[in-house]
Amino acid sequence: MKRSILAILAGFAAVVVTHLGTDALMHFTGIFPPWGEPMSDALFGVATIYRTLWGIAGSALTAYLAPNRPLGHALVGCAIGMALATAGAIATWNAGPAFGPHWYPLALIALALPQTWLGAKLASRID
Repeated sequence: MKRSILAILAGFAAVVVTHLGTDALMHFTGIFPPWGEPMSDALFGVATIYRTLWGIAGSALTAYLAPNRPLGHALVGCAIGMALATAGAIATWNAGPAFGPHWYPLALIALALPQTWLGAKLASRID
């Protein structure tokens, strides 16, 4: 049980750190505007792409570290991520342009399952 929890936490932490780190890097380098300012749909598209790639990596890490049933462990992380993404979408739905277009949180939610499956499949090839 302890290894299962650690696998899920490791994958989830990796996703959070890489998302926030990449966001900060994009703002710091000027690719994204300063925090709190609106971004174009194209920039939210860029964020969707790198968040999806980091999600795949986080799912792969969870699956790789799982003591058994790697996809099942990755799906637990996916469920946590989807719940948080849904809560974020609800909280920011009409909060203004700084939180992005409505398609963005919906895309993050919709991509969660496919990226989880792909990450778990990639991890199974590592063994």
